[in-house]
Amino acid sequence: MDAVLAVLGLVLPVTCVCCGAPDRACCASCRAGIDARPRRRRLVAGVRLDAAFAYEGPVRVLVLELKLRGRVDLAPVLAPRFGALVAAALADAPGALLVRVPPSRAGARRRGFDPVDLLLRRSRAPLRARARSLTRRRPPRPRGAVGPGAETAGTVGAHGTVGAHGQKGRSALERVEATVGTLRAHGVAGRDVVVVDDVVTTGVTMAEAVRAVRAAGGRVVRCVALAEVPE
Repeated sequence: MDAVLAVLGLVLPVTCVCCGAPDRACCASCRAGIDARPRRRRLVAGVRLDAAFAYEGPVRVLVLELKLRGRVDLAPVLAPRFGALVAAALADAPGALLVRVPPSRAGARRRGFDPVDLLLRRSRAPLRARARSLTRRRPPRPRGAVGPGAETAGTVGAHGTVGAHGQKGRSALERVEATVGTLRAHGVAGRDVVVVDDVVTTGVTMAEAVRAVRAAGGRVVRCVALAEVPE
């Protein structure tokens, strides 16, 4: 395999996305450093969340390259640990459904692939999440909205925050208000559920997934993420 990669490096030059070393998308040294990073754990809506990595440093670089630039060649670096956490969660709850938090429609259209699905399929224990068990629906109108389309994408809200796709500019309370009620669960009644997502920041979206599953009669036994932003 190393010989094949060396030949490919002559034809299609590539450098490590983390340190710039030649011939590898992620060099052996950087990959060893990433593998040595600790896992993360916290509670979301009263449910244990296991994250394969902290969303910082070289892991952040890899995730952004994968999600924003379509660098699917980086999947083998991230997939094994993520898949192992998902497999362990399913082993702890035999018969549980594996449910994916749906990506935003804009992100899915832009990428043309689902990074979570890709990583699960590339893991050492190939897995597949139920894509339609959680679906997005139109969020309720924010409190204080003046009329149709208030605080929609590209507009600025009363506090100077960007609507719809401007979560980074919102306060914690505004994020909660914008997220609650945006997901609906299907086919989970009476079932144990493991919920997976790529990156957990505040935990608001994952908590909304837990709420939606519970509202539909299911029980979330574990949440798993590729990476979690340190609090």
